[in-house]
Order: sequence, then structure tokens, then C-alpha cells
Amino acid sequence: MSKRLLKEFAALQKSPIAFCRFEIVNDDIHHWRAFLTGPPKTPYAGGTFVINFHFPAQYPFKPPKITFATKIYHPNVSLESGEICNDVVNENWGPTLNVRSCAEILKEMMENPQPDHPLEESIANQMRDKPKEFEKAATKFTKQHAM
Repeated sequence: MSKRLLKEFAALQKSPIAFCRFEIVNDDIHHWRAFLTGPPKTPYAGGTFVINFHFPAQYPFKPPKITFATKIYHPNVSLESGEICNDVVNENWGPTLNVRSCAEILKEMMENPQPDHPLEESIANQMRDKPKEFEKAATKFTKQHAM
């Protein structure tokens, strides 16, 4: 498993993702930190979001635990813990997926928040019922926490 993670990390250094960079935390190959740039034309644009990846011993057969260290106003991310909705990564996880696919999933999640399976019910309701207010609040949150 460590060999797989080292290989993935090397591949990401050699062929980086334009919107996300990674570092290994305290020389622990099982803990990575990602710096994801908020996608353009979203309330997260201009922000840099720090995201922790904790890899279980069973990786790649079990998905990494992914949490936002940077607070984000999003229906699928817990304001308190930064944990993301299980459906996002766990539900469709398979050993062919990797860190690069997780980054793509996170970017997609920021581009298209899903109010139907929320971790934050009040944010989901606001997004459904008052989308302009949601965008304004999410943009303000991004400026306060991710810039």
C-alpha cells in the first residue's frame, strides 16, 4: 500500500493537476494535504482550500478519509468537522480509483453542490429555496476562510 501511495505521489509531482497540489504531512505517507483552488464561476473561486487525506492500511481497496481543513459553506461538507458526505467518495469507491480521481470528485462537488444528500441541512435548504443568498453566503465564507 505504501508503495502504491509513493507511486501516486510521484505521478502527481511529475504530472500535476492544474487546480490541486499535494504534500505529504510530516513524512507520513498515509497523511496527505491537498491545496485545491476553488473552481471559477463558483462561490469558491479565488479561494484555496486545504484538504486532508488519511489513507487506511487497506488503500486502495478502501477509500481515503477526506476532510476539509479550510471551512467551506457547502451542503455536502460539515461546517464543524470538515467531513464530506459519504456518498461523494465512498459509495462509488473501487481500487481503480486514486488520489487524482478524488481531486476531480472534490472539484466536481464544488462546481455542483448536491442539496439532496446534505450534511448541512440548513445550507441545502438555503441553496434550494434561496440560491442567490446561498451564493452570497458561500462567497463571503470563501473570502473569510480560504483567501
